[in-house]
Amino acid sequence: IASATAVVTYFSMISMLGIPTYGIRACAQVRDNKEKLSRTVQEILIINVIMTILVYIAFGISLYLVPKFAEDRTLLIVMSSTILLNVIGVSWLYSALEEYAYITIISLVFKVIGVILMFLFVHEKQDYVIYGGITVISNVGSYIFNFLRLGNYIICRPVGNYNLKKHLKPIGIFCAMTVATSIYTNLDIVMLNFISGDEQAGYYNAAVKIKTIVTSLVTSIGAVLLPRLSYYIEKGMKEEFKKMASKALGFVTMMSLPLSVYFMMFANESVGLLSGAAYQPAVPSMCIIMPTVIFIGMSNIFGMQVLIPTDREKEVLISVMIGGIVDLILNVLLIPDLGASGAAIGTLVAEFAVVLVQVIILKDFLREIKCDYKIFPYIVALIPAATISWIVKRMLQPVIQGEFLLEKSCFVILVVTAAIFFSIYGVMLLITKETIAMEYIVPYLKKIKR
Repeated sequence: IASATAVVTYFSMISMLGIPTYGIRACAQVRDNKEKLSRTVQEILIINVIMTILVYIAFGISLYLVPKFAEDRTLLIVMSSTILLNVIGVSWLYSALEEYAYITIISLVFKVIGVILMFLFVHEKQDYVIYGGITVISNVGSYIFNFLRLGNYIICRPVGNYNLKKHLKPIGIFCAMTVATSIYTNLDIVMLNFISGDEQAGYYNAAVKIKTIVTSLVTSIGAVLLPRLSYYIEKGMKEEFKKMASKALGFVTMMSLPLSVYFMMFANESVGLLSGAAYQPAVPSMCIIMPTVIFIGMSNIFGMQVLIPTDREKEVLISVMIGGIVDLILNVLLIPDLGASGAAIGTLVAEFAVVLVQVIILKDFLREIKCDYKIFPYIVALIPAATISWIVKRMLQPVIQGEFLLEKSCFVILVVTAAIFFSIYGVMLLITKETIAMEYIVPYLKKIKR
């Protein structure tokens, strides 16, 4: 499933051409004018549909010419429906319009449907094709409703006077950026599968699964801020832009540091709970790869929230290309001997390289906002949180050992230690009067008190 998903992701990436990011910026800039917005959406859709047709032709040919693809032809065909749904879903339009309540609700509904379907239809390992289809429904099934609701936001009839050419250059840059990024987000599993086999790919996927869940919490702020920051730049509101970018950087750091530390400390229990005892060899890979949550969070702010809204996507492309090259080289060197751990090292170094390049590019901007950004309170809050939760874990282990199955004991340890870790972390931020905590957490505490 992991290998098939990676393969389909590459075809989908070529089909989408970087439109998911470019579309948000382009639509956010004209969202106050319905006719201009409708024309922009239709122009982008025309380009998207043409590329999708070409991609499906190439995909169909590859199913017969590539032996590895031919072995899993049925699974790949089922999962390729993701390509079509990505096109008609126009998720970038809903993000540009900041329709986050709708996006959240409809996505949650289909996630629940996916879980129900999994319990109903997936019982044996031979059901993996059904499982693949359910993951498609869970992840992008909601895009059908996105397409049906388009008339609520744009003019659905052809508006004419199309100018496809103006979109081609920025879309090309965003596409190249997506390709480079995907090298160190999807190529790892593909290379592991070909070099070390399905077993190592499975271990790595178990580690990446947890990292992806945690990363989504950290980068969720990016999807929210891109349309707003693009709007600020279009209207010339530079001070508001700087203020929000500074807050975003602080917010991401405040979240990514404790999440990375916690899941490195409790990697064994996390893998045991989500993947089972057979996946314990995935623990070293998870420990190696978790710090990427910090780097991904920071590069999301530097690239997606600062460079892209200011039309500096070429510089983002340079940073992710360097990261992709670093990852490719390290994968070739390390995977044959280290397997999943080698792929994890490659990803970690690649993400650090991306952040480093972006910091160099934005050194002047970072100098301007550094007065609003402090990392010291987060480090101070982490020390007691990590120490006490680790002590509690050592105390719990002999008590619950032998009384629960592995998954249940892991669940107990994670629930108890997570409650302690993040409670202490939050209290310490309030004690040190950390800016973001005082601005956002204290008002909620006052409401609860009332």
